[in-house]
Amino acid sequence: MANVILGLLLLAGPQTIYALNKHFEGGVGLFYRASLGALRGALTGLLERGEVTFTESVENGRSKKTYAPTEAGRAAFFAWLTGPVTGSDLETQALARTFFLGLLPDDDARRAVLDRIIERASADEAELRGVAAQLDSIQMPPELAAVFRFQRATLEYGLLTHRVGIEHFSRLRDSLA
Repeated sequence: MANVILGLLLLAGPQTIYALNKHFEGGVGLFYRASLGALRGALTGLLERGEVTFTESVENGRSKKTYAPTEAGRAAFFAWLTGPVTGSDLETQALARTFFLGLLPDDDARRAVLDRIIERASADEAELRGVAAQLDSIQMPPELAAVFRFQRATLEYGLLTHRVGIEHFSRLRDSLA
């Protein structure tokens, strides 16, 4: 979440936590959920690492903090954006990086990020295919046939979503100049 916050601050400029929350609800929230409490926690971590700073002001008698990325925050964001795709939630990682691709300076840099996403999705798909092959080789007792059928359908969904993702990100990469 910290990298998404940094990206939003780089896209939209300095923001209050409430403005960040609106950005989540109106855009990034389509694929990345965040509560106000989770935003507060992530901002605290960003402040502790020196990746954001804030200014305090009073508006209509209420104190507010406006957050902005520091140079360390910019560096951390771009290291994440262009680095390896890690973590268990590939879809969220891929969509978050794609959302911010326009912040990169050129299509070569964007293509490299998309290549990393495609590489990770292909590796995950291959792993799922291996699981499918193992499952398909098991002699299933008749009393577990219904259970297996729907577990296998769940696995098939995972395979299909990886295939669609690979195709989507490949088309996007190939559309770059």
